[in-house]
Amino acid sequence: MTLARTLVIAAAAAAGFGLLAPAAIADDTGMAGIHSWMKVGRKTCFGDHSHAGNSSGKKSEKAALAAAIDDWQGFTAFEYGTDWAYYKHAHAKTKSCSQEASGWSCSIDAVPCNPRRR
Repeated sequence: MTLARTLVIAAAAAAGFGLLAPAAIADDTGMAGIHSWMKVGRKTCFGDHSHAGNSSGKKSEKAALAAAIDDWQGFTAFEYGTDWAYYKHAHAKTKSCSQEASGWSCSIDAVPCNPRRR
């Protein structure tokens, strides 16, 4: 599931429950405040929390890694908003990929960071 699709689904669900104003969708859900934060360069990152992303059955390692990143970004966006959900801004990234009979699989883990929070 792509990040954009995940956001549309989450926004539609929230709007259906009356949680969002029809004209505005925040990029930060406010849920990030439940974690401690630390500065990493110019970014603000979680100090005590990372997220995982996984994929399996892909035709190539590149496709498996892209799917794992998409999984990481989708879940992070759902919990904290898009400001926290870009893997390229994440900190302390780890990855593990392997080829199996069903195809390539990857697992990643990274600390969400927000380049807009200073």
